[in-house]
Amino acid sequence: MGFHAKHLLGIEQLEQDEIRVLLDLAERYVSLNRGTRKHSSALEGLTQINMFFEASTRTQASFEIAGKRLGADVMNMAMQASSIRKGETLIDTALTLNAMHPDLLVVRHPHSGAVNLLAEKVNCAVLNAGDGRHEHPTQALLDALTIRREKDRLQRLTVAICGDIAHSRVARSNILLLGKMENRVRLVGPPTLMPARIGEFGVEVFDDMREGLAGADVVMMLRLQKERMDGAFIPSAREYYHRWGLDAEKLSHAKDDAIVMHPGPMNRGVEIDGTIADDINRSVIQEQVEMGVAVRMAAMDLLARNLRAAKAGNPERMA
Repeated sequence: MGFHAKHLLGIEQLEQDEIRVLLDLAERYVSLNRGTRKHSSALEGLTQINMFFEASTRTQASFEIAGKRLGADVMNMAMQASSIRKGETLIDTALTLNAMHPDLLVVRHPHSGAVNLLAEKVNCAVLNAGDGRHEHPTQALLDALTIRREKDRLQRLTVAICGDIAHSRVARSNILLLGKMENRVRLVGPPTLMPARIGEFGVEVFDDMREGLAGADVVMMLRLQKERMDGAFIPSAREYYHRWGLDAEKLSHAKDDAIVMHPGPMNRGVEIDGTIADDINRSVIQEQVEMGVAVRMAAMDLLARNLRAAKAGNPERMA
């Protein structure tokens, strides 16, 4: 299949061909999910554990549905009541889980690098469902699938990522993926919400929405990550919307057929006008949610194949 990863920890580790393989398989799962019978046996006999140390609606539900449709035994761990809250270290939790012999571990954690640390301590495939400000690989992959389906390609597009870039793992993963696939990436937002050393990202930077959106094929809005802010990064929600919120006038500077995206949850009237978010001719926000299930099915399917191949080739190492 041309997909050789043991874990899915970030876009940074994926090759261009691996991204294509995953998206191609996800296309098949889109068709499966739209059919009458939505089940496959790709993960039959395997155990999937979802560990979400941060609250999540879309991502956790999407991974749970994906696992069940592939035939896995799926368990959601209530991390708010876990031993972590009683003082247990992340490594001890990993060792405890390892003793239960799971096959797939889906992890969301508030600290960058925590998922990578877990992956070093367990003998199963680990999928990063978002770690701090670091990465959110399946979100970037579902965004890529949405773009490819809408634009019939994933190369040579102008993509404007707008809003809170500094605190967004979604932005980081999308910058990496879109760059690997040879697109022109623009970051648009207030200077206070741009990452340090932004010049190293190989992107264009704008603090004016109209200039940043001029001629864009894709407009990707981001949520203000207030829970990750430790200071006054914006003057007020009202002023933010006036300058950087997406409305019809600002969107008119993009191409006539530009699509509008948002990873959710949305703050209507802050990051995006509700009319734009609900415009069936421009918004693909609901399509992103649908693609999320298919992409996560594809990711777990490919990792499970590699896991089985590794066990078959070297059972002692995987014991």
